[in-house]
Amino acid sequence: MARRERVMRMSVELPLWRALAGYRVLTMLYAVGLFASAYDEYDRPGVAIAYYAVLFVWTLATLPRVQNAAVCTRRFLAVDLAVALAGIVLTPWVATAQHIDRGGPTLPSIWTAGSVLAFAVKGGWRWAAFASTPVAVANLIERGSPARDTVHNVILVWVASIAIGYVVEVARASERTLARALEIEAATRERERLARDIHDSVLQVLAMVQRRGAVIGGEAAELGRMAGEQEVALRTLVSGGLVPVPRVSQDPAEGAVVRAVEEPDVPSGPVDLRALLAPFAGALVSLAEPGAPVFLPPGAARELAAAVGAALDNVRRHAGEGARAWILVEDEPDEVVVTVRDDGPGIPEGRLDQAEGEGRLGVALSIRGRLRDLGGSAELVSTPGQGTEVELKVPKDHKVSRGKADRR
Repeated sequence: MARRERVMRMSVELPLWRALAGYRVLTMLYAVGLFASAYDEYDRPGVAIAYYAVLFVWTLATLPRVQNAAVCTRRFLAVDLAVALAGIVLTPWVATAQHIDRGGPTLPSIWTAGSVLAFAVKGGWRWAAFASTPVAVANLIERGSPARDTVHNVILVWVASIAIGYVVEVARASERTLARALEIEAATRERERLARDIHDSVLQVLAMVQRRGAVIGGEAAELGRMAGEQEVALRTLVSGGLVPVPRVSQDPAEGAVVRAVEEPDVPSGPVDLRALLAPFAGALVSLAEPGAPVFLPPGAARELAAAVGAALDNVRRHAGEGARAWILVEDEPDEVVVTVRDDGPGIPEGRLDQAEGEGRLGVALSIRGRLRDLGGSAELVSTPGQGTEVELKVPKDHKVSRGKADRR
């Protein structure tokens, strides 16, 4: 069956970078507007106009540099901060004394905060504190004295940038934790899927060879013994971890990237479950089904039929070759219910947990695991001496119900 790679991209940083880019453009236009509205308060308006021309070109030309952390290099941050500091230091030279005394805005005005915030988003709170310090010094130099409004603005920029930098660091750590959790979940699902396939094929064949070899005797008995050893070894491998993690988590500029190899459903229409269950009917297995088709998505129908097959294998293996079994199919409005019942001796209490501990995962993986992945459930009721009943429930829209599976 064809396999495909699904890519999930998670990032809390990207919205911050987009907001920062918009902030830089808007605050650049705001600074120009402030200058135009107070044009008469500048002794050297030509110098101010030249600075705003540089600021305008720099802001628009560097928009690609504030798209993500990868392209926002240290060199760019240093030059960007230098542009802001230059505008602050130039303000006393180009503006009148009255403008300075009344606490008028510096040439870059609040555009400066964008440079500091870029440090915060790029490197966290330590970078933010580093960038805030020269901005604070430049503002004090521009004013000439530590006036109340200047100190207030300096502290505000300092605290805000450090807080944002800290939030970014926490968000990155959470992002990596979530990516790792998704890796573990994917590895578990892939391991269980392959374990089910192995249980339904290789392990069943090895168990049959072991039993037949013991009956035939001679060289066949030795072959059966070896098959039994391999069965035990393979069960141990399956229960302990069959495959490596099928996901790779990265944390590039776009955020944490999780790649998962999946085996998708065959892109076809609904499948009549009755057609998949019909081969199970025989002299010892009775099949009771509705008169109308029982439609399910292809993947759900195949997995449900495989779970029924696993239940019948357990009947033959534990109840004996002569045990009878009954399959009942019920087509409910929202789900399909398949019940497999046998007339065997039943399962002693605690035997399932013991079997799972020994690596015999027929019920845990081939039955419950399949139904869990479909968003359904598998209920097993057994009374010693009165047989066993397995009730399998699958929602008709299993994609919607995925994730609400029975975790028992």
